[in-house]
Formats: sequence, structure tokens, C-alpha cells
Amino acid sequence: MSSRRQKKAALYDKLQLLRDVTNSTAVNKTSIIVDSSKYIEELKEKVERLNLEMGTSQVATAQNQLPMQVRVQTLEKGFLISVFSENNCPGLLVSILQAFEELGLDVLDARVSCEDNFELEAVGGEYQGDADSIDAQMVKQAVVRAITDWSESN
Repeated sequence: MSSRRQKKAALYDKLQLLRDVTNSTAVNKTSIIVDSSKYIEELKEKVERLNLEMGTSQVATAQNQLPMQVRVQTLEKGFLISVFSENNCPGLLVSILQAFEELGLDVLDARVSCEDNFELEAVGGEYQGDADSIDAQMVKQAVVRAITDWSESN
């Protein structure tokens, strides 16, 4: 019988901890769990929103699920584009440069490492069209599409 009481007390303590962490005012078990689920969903949305604000996304390639980090920042004249993967990605640089060309971005400065991992940091300046015709989100989408196309062809 004491074992049962200990389990019940431990469960109660854990529910109270969950209630405190999620700022729930609920009293019964079901309500605490429902409030916790809502809190977790709110946190997920916050993380997504922050990732969008920072211009960071995780791209999983189709074949071998390589996680890649893509970040695009708007500069005074152009964009700073960063792509990183922990694995070497032969041919990916060509795909990304083709995406820049399709957007009409001129690579003004770049640093690339393709030996043990793939890392690209490039400054792209717009040389075709209006100055406001392209934004960071469009550049990011083009890079992500280039990564996806590259992964499907490999």
C-alpha cells in the first residue's frame, strides 16, 4: 500500500511542477495537462516566429536528411546569405550560384568551404530590375529551392 501512495504522491508532485512551469491555474489533472498542451503549442509558434524573424530555417534534404541552415540578412545594398551543413555537399555550390543568377543577384563577395562540411557566406547585390523588387524572403526561398533540387538530383 505504501508503494501506491508513493506513486500517487510522486505523480501529484510532477503535476504541480508541470502546473508551475506552464503557469497554469488549473486544479485537476486533466485541466493541467490541457493547459500544458496549449503552452507547448504556444512555445512552438514562438520558436517558428523567431526563426522567421531571424531569417533562419532548417532545410532537410530529401535523400539523406542532411540538416542545412540557411540565413539571409538584408544589407544596405544587397543581402548576406549564409548556408551551412555539417556534411560535404559536392555540387551544391553550383546549384546555389545558379539560383543567384536566376534572381539577378551579383555575388560581390563570397567565402566558401567544401572540404569537411559545406559553408557558404556570400554578399549578393541586385543588379537587374528595381531596387525593391527582391527581398530577403525571396532570396531565402530561392536558396532553399536550390538545395532541394540539388538533393533530389543526388
